[in-house]
Amino acid sequence: MNARSAAYWTTTTFTALAFLTGGAAYLSRADVPLRGMAELGYPAYFVTILGTWKVLGGLAILVPRLPRLKEWAYAGIAFDLTGAAFSHAAVGHPAAKVIVPLVLLGIAAASWALRPASRMLGASTGEPASAMTGAHEIAKAGVTLHGGGGASASSAG
Repeated sequence: MNARSAAYWTTTTFTALAFLTGGAAYLSRADVPLRGMAELGYPAYFVTILGTWKVLGGLAILVPRLPRLKEWAYAGIAFDLTGAAFSHAAVGHPAAKVIVPLVLLGIAAASWALRPASRMLGASTGEPASAMTGAHEIAKAGVTLHGGGGASASSAG
């Protein structure tokens, strides 16, 4: 195992474990997450919603293949952690409660950046090429955007 692979698996395992254990604590309706969410001003049912997404995100970054799902999971992890940092700052919590989610975000970002090609969107996934078409491929195909936000094919026939 090379250094990049070791760094990827270390950051990914840490991120996944943080989300799996945190999600499990939320789903078990443990007292600490319930009190913490109430302190932040969130309703109790929010713990169940976040717990579900945390567990699913932790699993998604661990399982092989499914690169599109992994992209969404990493995005959700980023939303969760930035939302946590902002929520703690908004209610005036100590700096440590704001910084910890941002440190976890850095670890998750390292996991995302270090992932092998087989776990990246656009890798050989068996998806049809049209499912992976980006804006530059659309532009090459002669589709132009108009000021109204709609798209139409150019008449370059």
